[in-house]
Amino acid sequence: MASVTISSKDVAELRARTSAGMMDCKRALEEAGGDMEKAVEILRKKGIAKAEKRAGRTASQGMVVSYIHHNNQVGVLLEINSETDFVARNEAFQQLARDIALHIASADPIGVAAEDIPAALLERERRIAEEQVASEGKPENVRSKIVEGKLKKFVSERTLLEQPYVRDDSKTVGDLVKEVSGKLGEAITVRRFARFQIGAA
Repeated sequence: MASVTISSKDVAELRARTSAGMMDCKRALEEAGGDMEKAVEILRKKGIAKAEKRAGRTASQGMVVSYIHHNNQVGVLLEINSETDFVARNEAFQQLARDIALHIASADPIGVAAEDIPAALLERERRIAEEQVASEGKPENVRSKIVEGKLKKFVSERTLLEQPYVRDDSKTVGDLVKEVSGKLGEAITVRRFARFQIGAA
C-alpha cells in the first residue's frame, strides 16, 4: 500500500482533539491512512488519547502580557489564549506568555502564523528572490523551485510560531506552545502581538 503523506496541520488537529503526543498522533494517522476519526479511535484504544473530541472547544480565556526590554527601547504586548480561566491562572501558562513576549522582543517576527504576513510583503520578497535567482544564472527549469524555497525560508524566519525559540533553538516557538499545551491538557493559542521599538516605523 502506498504510504499516505501526513501533513503537520493534520497532526496538530489530532493532537488538539486528543492531547496525545505529536509522534503518537503522526503514527496513528499513518496507521489510519490519514482518516482523522479512525486515528482518534486508534489513540483511544491504545489509551493514549487523554480527552474526548475537543474540536468544539475554543481557547476563549487567557491573558495579555507586556514585556519591556531592559534598555527601555523595545516593548511587547501579547495576547495568548487558553480554553479555561483555570489554565490562564496557571504558572506554567503565565511563564509561557512571558517567554514568548521576550522572544518577540528579541526575534522581531512579523506575524503569529504564515497567513499573518502581508501579501504585499510576500510579493516584494518574491520579486527580490526572482531577481537574485536570475542574476545567479540558474537554469530556467529550477528557478521557480529556488524562489519558492527562498520564500518559505523568509516566512519561517519571520513567523513567530515557526521561529527557533531564542532560549533553546532546538525547538520552535510553536513546539514550546505545544509542549505547555500538552502538559496542561488544553489548547493554547497565541492570538496576536504588537512590538514597539524606539525609532521603528
